[in-house]
Amino acid sequence: MIIDTHTHFGEPSLPKELLYRTELPEAYKAVAIPEGVTGTVVTESSEDIEDNQWTLDIADKYPFIVGMIGHLDPFSEGFDQNLDRFAADPRFCGFRLHTNCCHRYTGQPRQGIDAIPERLLESLAGLVKKDLALDVHGGCEYFDYFAELAQRVDGIRIVINHMGECRPLTTGPPRAEWIAGIRRIASLPNIYCKVSALVQMAANVPAPADPEFYRPAIDVVWDAFGTERLIYASNWPQIERVSDFATAHRIVADYFAEKGTDAEENFYWKNAKRMYRWGGDS
Repeated sequence: MIIDTHTHFGEPSLPKELLYRTELPEAYKAVAIPEGVTGTVVTESSEDIEDNQWTLDIADKYPFIVGMIGHLDPFSEGFDQNLDRFAADPRFCGFRLHTNCCHRYTGQPRQGIDAIPERLLESLAGLVKKDLALDVHGGCEYFDYFAELAQRVDGIRIVINHMGECRPLTTGPPRAEWIAGIRRIASLPNIYCKVSALVQMAANVPAPADPEFYRPAIDVVWDAFGTERLIYASNWPQIERVSDFATAHRIVADYFAEKGTDAEENFYWKNAKRMYRWGGDS
């Protein structure tokens, strides 16, 4: 089983301005199934609250979609009502927090303990009560902020998207500040990491196809998070700005094949199941 935990879908007649292009599941299945992918957890692609319902409706037609990370505004008055609404569907796994959303409400450039609004903490506590997860999207400069959330909200499960934006990847070693940040945040046991969007982190376009180019960066997260907290994800179709699905998949497939069957199963679906609990099972 291989579950891709980061794809973006949308109605092509209503393209999402933040996406490279808007696609329906059949386009994704055409490139993913040949690589062995058996299902996906869709990630939000719009600030429109009804986009959550659109994705759940599409999932009714495509059982290939096992779950979704939606969009909810944790600062809004309607958050609790929206959380109740979408959490009633067992495929709803949580929502994604963007760092620009935090800036919008704090008005502060420094994302530390004094910059976290109580309303955000209350909303995340509600997420925990629903046994849902939080995806976070931001680079290593926000890791301390994410760590504060992990420490101040009891029981929260957090997933770092796209390896914490480890760009720019070159033939040299990854950035020292990113390495230090990954090691620091991985010390918190309730934080997981998606190995996703690697080809988008490459300095060159098109992205290098050689898996060895990406090994130093994957080594960092492997050494920090280990076999039970890394999650497979692609970031399709965004990755097709710089590469193709087969190439992006082979980069991580080659790496984790070396780690043994148990590590592969954890990476491809077991860790994600523990984190996202799609279908209502732990």
